[in-house]
Amino acid sequence: MSIRISKSKFVAGCQCPKRLYFQVHRPELAAEPGAASEAVMEQGREVGLLARQLSPGGVEVSSEGGLDQAIRTTRELVANREVLAIYEATFEHGGVLVRVDVLQRRRDNRWRLIEVKSSTDVKEDAYHFEDVAIQYRVLSRCGMDVASACLAHINRDYVFQGGSIDVRQFFKIRNLTRRVEKMLPELTFRLRAFSSVLNQTKAPNFPTGPHCKAPVTCEFLGQCNPPRPEDHVGYLPRIQASAVDELVEMGVESIRDIPGDFPLNERQRRACTCVQTGEPWFSTEISKELSALKYPLFFMDFETVNPAIPRFPGMRSYDQIPFQWSVHVLREPGAEPEHHEFLATDTSDPREELIASLCPVLGKSGSIVVYSAFESQRLSDLAAWLPGFSGRIQKIQSRLWDLLPVVRNHVYHREFAGSYSIKNVLPALVGSMSYKGMEVADGQDAGLAWESLIRGGLGQSERDRIRKALLDYCGQDTLALVKLLEKLQLSGQRQ
Repeated sequence: MSIRISKSKFVAGCQCPKRLYFQVHRPELAAEPGAASEAVMEQGREVGLLARQLSPGGVEVSSEGGLDQAIRTTRELVANREVLAIYEATFEHGGVLVRVDVLQRRRDNRWRLIEVKSSTDVKEDAYHFEDVAIQYRVLSRCGMDVASACLAHINRDYVFQGGSIDVRQFFKIRNLTRRVEKMLPELTFRLRAFSSVLNQTKAPNFPTGPHCKAPVTCEFLGQCNPPRPEDHVGYLPRIQASAVDELVEMGVESIRDIPGDFPLNERQRRACTCVQTGEPWFSTEISKELSALKYPLFFMDFETVNPAIPRFPGMRSYDQIPFQWSVHVLREPGAEPEHHEFLATDTSDPREELIASLCPVLGKSGSIVVYSAFESQRLSDLAAWLPGFSGRIQKIQSRLWDLLPVVRNHVYHREFAGSYSIKNVLPALVGSMSYKGMEVADGQDAGLAWESLIRGGLGQSERDRIRKALLDYCGQDTLALVKLLEKLQLSGQRQ
């Protein structure tokens, strides 16, 4: 192969040859990684650093002197029998360059290759296997005696007890040697195909499909998937990709042109009619649904983060840490809403203070309006972590009233664009409210903002700005529920 490619580029080529071509020849076309993507990469880096404790006392190969120097340094460390582990060991063969997360020397001077992933399992769709296999191939062809090729991933069953992470329990290590050895002939074929692709004068014509977003979202997604028009058939609620393909093959790309006899479920047909007529739809049953509400009404929302490495006792990887809540209260119909809120602002465990501050605000009677099952799930987590609050939490859960299924079953507006997310529903039904222009505009933004708030190193004015942005966002979520309910109540009266 005349062009050197890295392990990550090889894996990108396995996902889509066009992605590989763009990475090598047209990297400027890639979408800039957002803060959320950078946070995911940083989390992966933290997990990778933690995995080094599986083979403590190793030596890291720096890339500061360039890749050729890293290869030479790796060669020297391999030759030094006193070095028991190498981190970021760097090898090249046939134009393919790999950096190994952890390379562990065995007593017989053979080697154990460990690739570290921040996922909680091994992806069986070959994504992880290709990653390990290309490293095994390069190392073997460089003369390394690789006894085993392994993948270390997070053990979701590990419960953090406080203190230091027990890395032997935190990670599961799976030996993939036999599987990757069987893949070697296929890798040779792929490398030849990639070489051919990279030596072309233009990107290959490769069809779009589910692979554009799996196993990862391609950074060149916009190059092959231009924005759809607002009435595209793909914006029908939960329509299958096969149905979209069938319609497109029929020459139908607009919802307005879908034939009346094309098989759609009731919700999809309803959405189709709304787009075709331009009129929103409200069920005649909506008043009956809303009659179950009992005043005073409490509109509640949580914000959370879910770190890969658990921070507080009793937590597992990717457990949600609630750090903020907002509650709007309507004491009676037509009353002005009261607002209550909580936001943790330091690195201490926020769970007990959060639920202790929430319980008295919610009182003992009245419906608690939420949007999805998310808040109930977080309350269940808190009850398990803090058994002293479990009785109060169970009573709160018994009063929860989910607005999402009401909207999903009884309302549709063409501006929903097939989604019942509150970010779509709110501006469609309550034109005066939107999340556009807000510094914190979604849950991911909130988590990132909170992490920056508690991390330290910020001046007071910056802390105040972030704190206000978080409070504004969470407060907007619960005020949105108030306004949505008002809209639904008015529509019910008109039926």
